[in-house]
Amino acid sequence: MSGELLTAYFKENSLVKQHLDSYNKFIDSGIQTIVSRVGIIQPAVEGFELRFGQIRIEKPKIIEADGAQRIIHPSEARTRNLTYAAPIFLEIIPVFNGVEKTMFSEVFIGELPVMVKSKLCYLDNMNEDELVAAGEDPADPGGYFIINGSERALTSIEDLAPNRIMCTKEKDNTLITAKVFSTRFGFRARSVVERTNDGAMHVVFPASPKDLGFTTVLRALGLEKKEAILLQFSDDRNVRNDILLNFEMDEGNKVDNRATALEHLGKKAAPGQAKDYQEKRAEILLDTYLLPHIGSAPEDRLKKAYYLCKMAERACKVAYREIPQDDKDHYANKRIKLAGDLMEDLFRYAFQFLVKDVSYQAGRADSRGRHLAVQTLVRPDALTDRIRYSMATGNWIAGQTGVSQLLDRTSFLSTTSHLRRIISPLSRKHPHFKARDLHGTHWGKLCPNESPEGPSCALVKNLALLCEVSIGDDEKNIEDVINKLGVKI
Repeated sequence: MSGELLTAYFKENSLVKQHLDSYNKFIDSGIQTIVSRVGIIQPAVEGFELRFGQIRIEKPKIIEADGAQRIIHPSEARTRNLTYAAPIFLEIIPVFNGVEKTMFSEVFIGELPVMVKSKLCYLDNMNEDELVAAGEDPADPGGYFIINGSERALTSIEDLAPNRIMCTKEKDNTLITAKVFSTRFGFRARSVVERTNDGAMHVVFPASPKDLGFTTVLRALGLEKKEAILLQFSDDRNVRNDILLNFEMDEGNKVDNRATALEHLGKKAAPGQAKDYQEKRAEILLDTYLLPHIGSAPEDRLKKAYYLCKMAERACKVAYREIPQDDKDHYANKRIKLAGDLMEDLFRYAFQFLVKDVSYQAGRADSRGRHLAVQTLVRPDALTDRIRYSMATGNWIAGQTGVSQLLDRTSFLSTTSHLRRIISPLSRKHPHFKARDLHGTHWGKLCPNESPEGPSCALVKNLALLCEVSIGDDEKNIEDVINKLGVKI
């Protein structure tokens, strides 16, 4: 009976379903979100700008030596050492002195590698006979790419959950840290509230100066009055004592309102510079690098202050052993980056390069007195080459290596195993005993047996046979449901 159930389950659910769903989500909404986020290019040409509209991706095609275009199937891409990729067209509208010129606005901007059996692939929804006629193995699950004739799989990456407070003891329990990997539109900033053994608290975030007092940052964010700050904390005596201690420490630096807090922060961030520059630098640091997931506009500063108060309270309660510290190895605190998420990161990086290149080409054409035609300003190779290089070598953005790997075709089992593999970003050289341990929360999610021996042991894992990975949803949809249910946060 169980055998029949498994057969029925795998008829409906592919072993690589998580990659296919993730890639399809990237095609449906992820790619358009990246383009809409940029929205507009303003080159160094007076009265001229380029606006982006809808993006359109066709099914895979190939341009032959004689210039003829035709469709290409995965089997042909393998035998002819070609890349199985689809052309991308983007609506780029030139605007001259506020007037839009919408003629022939769709431009070919490059090619996107197509995942075999995804919704862009010709093999999607083919039956067994059609797959055999197309030169494919009907049992092949798909979920990989064909780059220069080689089959390459994108390995899932496991990492700590973004935008979630993690409170842990560090440095032999002498330091309590409440940290958040604040992530927004691909930008990731590690924001931390540190509490030392004597109760002093500091805020640490990218590009921030050292020893930045906790209440100083709150005042710089606009939460100025002592009473207003204390209102953000519970009536717990230990927590309040810690906060009052930090008030005394920061008031020793003559910081008691927003202006003096910004001045103090500016002096540390840009020593020796003009006062106006120091203040501007302090505001940029707070808006851009501190908790970017909450927002990067000046009106979001108070929300950031409230969030820092929640982080500080968690750190104090862990210090006084009122609540346990968070478990980094608990799988609820982990997230897995699937093929679609990895492709989104790569496309965002490549598209930003294309935007810079178009801006440069427009400036160059204008200085030479040429007509500014959109088709001549866009070089499709700028996008295509960057994506293809990363896919062919495995060198991803942010210095990650080994993300794209040559698909293991030793046997059918080794292929499916490779497509369901998860790698940890932790260094192979360090012991990481706790990270390598089998955790109770791995049950039903990860295979307890399948892992390589040697330095990669338990840092390279595999999904359990019946494990399914959700591909996530937009936070606003969840917030709308919570609001309809009348839940107050």
